[in-house]
Amino acid sequence: MNHKLLSAIALSLGLHISLLLVLVLGDFSAHPPKPTPTAVQVQPIQAVAVDRSKIEAQVNKLKQKKLDEAKRIKQLEDQAVAAKRKRLKEETRIKNLEKQRQKKEREKKAADDAARKARAKANAAEKLRKKKELEKKKAEKAAADAKAKRLKEEKAAKEAERLRKKRAEEKKRKELAAKEKAAQEQALANQMAEEMAARQKARQQQMMTEVGRYTALITRAIQSNLITDKATMENKSCKLTIKLAPSGFVINVVSGNGDRIVCDAASKAVYKAGKLPVSKDPEVFEKMRTISLTVVPEF
Repeated sequence: MNHKLLSAIALSLGLHISLLLVLVLGDFSAHPPKPTPTAVQVQPIQAVAVDRSKIEAQVNKLKQKKLDEAKRIKQLEDQAVAAKRKRLKEETRIKNLEKQRQKKEREKKAADDAARKARAKANAAEKLRKKKELEKKKAEKAAADAKAKRLKEEKAAKEAERLRKKRAEEKKRKELAAKEKAAQEQALANQMAEEMAARQKARQQQMMTEVGRYTALITRAIQSNLITDKATMENKSCKLTIKLAPSGFVINVVSGNGDRIVCDAASKAVYKAGKLPVSKDPEVFEKMRTISLTVVPEF
């Protein structure tokens, strides 16, 4: 980068000097002005002298600037050389420190290995001593445990015999109580089952009665909306299957076996009614949610 800077400065200085030489040495007498008899004739010479002094001052200024720039560049180069020397010195110092660190690390590792081996040897000796001591204690404990076990087994055998007799007596008592309780529970269950069956039978009879009653009401409602023609419907009938909503609203009507004319008239009568009478009792309604009945025209 310093060489590029020097080249740029030299090029700039050369251009300025060339310009000054052109100005100083240029031929300005190609068309000289005609002198007049007045005092103004001296002024062009003075102007040229003034311009040349300015040019020389500019040249000196540029020379001084070049000297200053060269001096600054020399200082920068000296600083770069000093920095490089310092960096090399620092790298050498760091390498020496790294060598010292590695040497200390090797020495420490060797010391650690020696200490670890010494500890391992001491631990092995201690482990052997503890093992022998533990074996002795185990032998003593085994003898004491065997004696305690024998005494405990004898005591346990006596206690087991006592508990066996007690459990046998308790078992007989519980079995007798269980039989009595089972007989009582069975009798109660039989009674409850009979009562439940009777209630269910009564409920079923009640629901079927309600279903029959509402079936009759629905049939009457259909008859009231049925348009009859004795000539075509007499002694004829139609079976309908009606699906109802809880409000009695007619959801769907399906014609089954029967006369087509009667079936058409009966279906129209159902839809004309719109809502049919249904029970408010949910269980009864479930029995008649989908109801089948036979429509026989009345005249």
